[in-house]
Amino acid sequence: MRGWWQDFTDLVLPADCGGCGRARTALCDPCRGALYGAAPRRVRPMPAPPGLPAVHAAAPYADAVRAVLLAHKERGALALAGALGEALARAVCAGADAYPDGGPLLLVPVPSARRATAARGHDPVRRIALAATRALRRDGVPARVLPVLRQRREVADQSGLDARRRLMNLTGALHVVPGRERLLTAGRVVLVDDLMTTGASLTEAARALRAAAPAERAVRAPGAESPGSAGSGGKLRTQAAVVAASPDSFEINRN
Repeated sequence: MRGWWQDFTDLVLPADCGGCGRARTALCDPCRGALYGAAPRRVRPMPAPPGLPAVHAAAPYADAVRAVLLAHKERGALALAGALGEALARAVCAGADAYPDGGPLLLVPVPSARRATAARGHDPVRRIALAATRALRRDGVPARVLPVLRQRREVADQSGLDARRRLMNLTGALHVVPGRERLLTAGRVVLVDDLMTTGASLTEAARALRAAAPAERAVRAPGAESPGSAGSGGKLRTQAAVVAASPDSFEINRN
C-alpha cells in the first residue's frame, strides 16, 4: 500500500531534486549528469573478495549520486527509479562485451533482508532492475528481471562492519529458490545491485548462483577473481553491474 501511494503522490505532487534539493524537479540536469554523464567503468574493491565477478558501475558513490540513491532507497522517492535504472542499464551494457555468446540479459537482483524491505515499503534493487530492463529493451537489447535469489537466514546489519566481517556475515546467506535453477540457462546472467562497497553482497550472490547452476552452465565468469568454494554446482558465467561503487573502487582501475 505504501508503495502504491508513493507512486501516486510522485505523479501528482511537485518534487524536489533527489540529489541537490532543487525545487519542482525529481532530478535536475547537473545531478543527472553526475549519475550517468560519464561512461561506466570496471570497478574492484581492495581487497577484492575471492569469487567476486567482474563488476561495472555507472558512477562513484559520492555527493549527488549518494543522495539520489538514499532518497530512492530510504525515503521512498520512487520517481527516481527511472533515472537509476538508466544508469544501471548503462553499467550492464558496459560489461556485456565480455560474453562471446548471445542470448537475452537476465538481471538477477541481489535481495534485501525481508525486514528491510518491509520497513521501506518497497524493494529498491528490484525496482531499479525493472527500470533497467525497460531502458535496455527500448534500445533493442532483450532483457528481463530474474528474481531467483532469496535469503536462507537472517543476517546482521552491514553498517559498521568492515570488509572481512561483512563477508563472514553474508557467506551462505543466499540461495536460489528451488525449482528455478533452470531459468539461469535462458540467457546471460547479470547480478545487479544499487551499490557496491566491499563486494561482499555480490560475492555471496555469485556463490549462490554458482552452487545452483545446472551442469551445462559450468564455466568460469570472465574476469572474475579466484572463485574459491563454489559448492556442488558449476562456475556460472556471470557479470555484475551496479549503479554506484565506492570512489576507491574507481581509483584502483584508473590505469
